[in-house]
Amino acid sequence: MLEIDKFDLDEIAFALSDQNVYDEHLHLVDPETGEMVLWTRDGGIDGKTPVDPDDLDRDLVAIRPLPSYVWYEDMADFTELVSDDQAARRLARAINGRGAFRRFKHELHEEYPHLLPAWYAFRDARAARRAVNWLFDASLISHDAADRFRAEHPDPAVP
Repeated sequence: MLEIDKFDLDEIAFALSDQNVYDEHLHLVDPETGEMVLWTRDGGIDGKTPVDPDDLDRDLVAIRPLPSYVWYEDMADFTELVSDDQAARRLARAINGRGAFRRFKHELHEEYPHLLPAWYAFRDARAARRAVNWLFDASLISHDAADRFRAEHPDPAVP
């Protein structure tokens, strides 16, 4: 097992959130080094040699994306924590129905840009903890390391 700092949590979080069709590309982690590798259907992992992911020589661990509802819950949880009642109501309306991610982003950027730093900190803290949870579930880090990280990285306060 490696230490958490050997892994790029931002890259793992991105891979977990990547809702693109993963028969075209796949994010992988080398469990020996923590290095991230991108496999594509057309270029394999070296960008030149197409290869089936099951036929890769290296013992890489695939990162399968989490369902979009997991990321949606972050928007809903953030919205519930916003202390400005009008902003909270508008954000709650924005995340209702299809196109919720686009409307939420638009509402923040256009109407409540002062909430953007809080949203980014909230979203990033959740994403980092999900990356650590994934590393633990994949047996790439220890239980103690995962618990310590989660305890040291709670959700930030929302104004």
